[in-house]
Amino acid sequence: MNIVVLVKQVPDTTEIKLDPKTGTLIREGVASVINPDDRLALETALRLKEAHGAVVTVLSMGPPQAIDAVSEAYAMGADRGVLLCDPNFAGADTRATSFTLGRAIERLGREEPVELVLAGRQAIDGDTAQIGPQVAEHLGWPQVTYVQELRLEDGGRLRAWRRLPEGVEEVVCPLPAVATVLEVPGEVRWPLVDRLLAACEDEAPLAVWDAAALGVKAREVGLKGSPTQVRETFSPKGERHTQWLEGSPAEQAAALLAALRGHKLL
Repeated sequence: MNIVVLVKQVPDTTEIKLDPKTGTLIREGVASVINPDDRLALETALRLKEAHGAVVTVLSMGPPQAIDAVSEAYAMGADRGVLLCDPNFAGADTRATSFTLGRAIERLGREEPVELVLAGRQAIDGDTAQIGPQVAEHLGWPQVTYVQELRLEDGGRLRAWRRLPEGVEEVVCPLPAVATVLEVPGEVRWPLVDRLLAACEDEAPLAVWDAAALGVKAREVGLKGSPTQVRETFSPKGERHTQWLEGSPAEQAAALLAALRGHKLL
């Protein structure tokens, strides 16, 4: 079985800062990590590999430094990794990103048929939860979202349990398919030092593909291929106003209740 896992390198959210002049994220000097939900997807793929002998390929799109995320995924147990890196890919919205990822999956499928694509539910820097479903639409495959557990069954079927607000839904769909992972039972494994060193020393099967490798045109990807664009990013400004209540305890309580009602909090 051939499994492709989509991973994204994102800024560590505890360190995100915005440029006060441009309103854009300040990425220089900010630590980057594998998107947490994508780590869950990778862990799911690695467990399927252990149970069924699958081959796991990690696929990411980003700037050159995103190879670090691919290398870490390899160190966790993936068999190979591919980074989609090209100036033409910059500024992509979810539509252009999913198109680019979809074309890469199609190329991987020409080498060996891909039966399952796994991704995290969403990325913490965008929170759109659109990439997995849009990749499924590009490929024309069925999709299962918000997965907390999945199994492969005989007959080329996927059985998954989805976390919904009202409970858990059990679904079955044919392969090939796309699934987005919300959680996994137990803990996510750590990278192995020897595999991480192999990736750092260019001894691991990691590749970098540009637009030409995918056979796509500049107008189809990146900012030019994006029907939506972010015009501004800003931090909400909060203001605090303090009002001291005077009088007896009963008078203070009455004033507090009146203030809460006045702000429609009661």
